[in-house]
Amino acid sequence: MTAPEPVEPDAFGFAPAFMVDEPAAHTLPFVFNTGHSGAVYPPHFIAASRLDALSLRRSEDAHVERLFASVVTLGAPLLRANFPRAFLDVNREPFELDPRMFDGRLPPFANTRSMRVAGGLGTVPRVVADGQEIYARRLPVSEATARIEGLYKPYHRALRDLIQRTSRNHGHCVLIDCHSMPSSSLGRDTEVKADVVLGDRYGTACAPSLIEGFEAAFRGRGFRVVRNKPYAGGFITEHYGEPNLGRHALQIEVNRALYMNEVSLAITPGFTSLVAALESIVADVAADLGDLAPRRMAAE
Repeated sequence: MTAPEPVEPDAFGFAPAFMVDEPAAHTLPFVFNTGHSGAVYPPHFIAASRLDALSLRRSEDAHVERLFASVVTLGAPLLRANFPRAFLDVNREPFELDPRMFDGRLPPFANTRSMRVAGGLGTVPRVVADGQEIYARRLPVSEATARIEGLYKPYHRALRDLIQRTSRNHGHCVLIDCHSMPSSSLGRDTEVKADVVLGDRYGTACAPSLIEGFEAAFRGRGFRVVRNKPYAGGFITEHYGEPNLGRHALQIEVNRALYMNEVSLAITPGFTSLVAALESIVADVAADLGDLAPRRMAAE
């Protein structure tokens, strides 16, 4: 067996920044996306941060690309980021930026007042998930622009291409945006603890039958499921979910305590059984999708 050819890192230090795992045959009308599971932390990024590498990983949806890897065998492509969420968040608007982070003036079209920016979690995040500041000093505006032009936009072009190809070949497309959530997400005072949160932007991002199918499949295997609270779906679910056009988007958040140690990020014995459960859930839902084609407006 010959050794694989080395991959030259890009300008940011990723080799490559993201990948599409393609099935042997694209038999399912699905596209899976793991935009927050990237775990490549270039030395220059760590050097610019006031945090150590493990602290930077607090924002990462660790191992989610491995949880859903079986969808490729089932017949669906999987788009996965290698760059970390702490470096760039593709589940935001392209210029959702916090002016407190940067030296210089942001472009006038930048969204500087969203709730996500206020929380420090814009396109270029200011903090990691537990609220710690990432950077030791302000970044030049040109750094944000470079990340958006060089990483964010190519990533979304790849995602759009997959959706368009799937719609063209199957007549419709189901985008599943895959995430993980801290076990404390629903709060200490909440009696109902969720294993899975399904987000469809409160019924606007996909056909009701799709979220109902996933909910039934999860519950049938003993998972505790809630919808939309506290995660209704971010920019990707909202932006790409157009059920009237036959393009459906659903966000799936999996409780990290099911499969990993939330402090060390090491996988636990539950990982293998969760992978098997997710594979069977996707297969069951795909086998009983129903009609997700575009809805034709009646002629007046």
